[in-house]
Amino acid sequence: MKSTMHRFDDAGLKNVWLVNGYKVVKTPYGMAVSYGDLDGLTRTICAALVKKVGRLTGVEFRYLRLHLRLSQKALARLLGNTEQSVANWEKKGRVPLWADKHLRILWQAARDGDETVKRVVARLNEVERLVHQRIVVEETRRGWRSRVEGSPELEKQMKGARDIMNKRRAVLRELAK
Repeated sequence: MKSTMHRFDDAGLKNVWLVNGYKVVKTPYGMAVSYGDLDGLTRTICAALVKKVGRLTGVEFRYLRLHLRLSQKALARLLGNTEQSVANWEKKGRVPLWADKHLRILWQAARDGDETVKRVVARLNEVERLVHQRIVVEETRRGWRSRVEGSPELEKQMKGARDIMNKRRAVLRELAK
């Protein structure tokens, strides 16, 4: 009996194949793939990318960045570069050797539990979120009231992410039946 491998193309990866740990299932929306331990799978893929010989491709670089939950802007700040540079590296696939090595070291340190690195990454993510907030003030009968909310751009991005997660949850609920 011939075994069929499944290409795992999360975030555009083209070179990751699964021997097992997945199921192809039929859902009301068509065929879908269910993964047993998605967090473990993504950590294992990241660890393999960090150990990979040769430079990371733009897609692999993006995969590690996303696994660290860093925006392009936050990673650019950390590397002392521009958001546009990071976007170009990921899109064109030409990642400078120094940036490749820095991201690998950053991921490894975060995975190994380096608290300083974890705090830096968490702070960068927090700052990124706070930068995109706005204070909305309105006058009421009892005086002025204020509230802090995300910018329309950030809210749109968050809504898109929530929609995707809700669709994934619906598929997972169907799979669990």
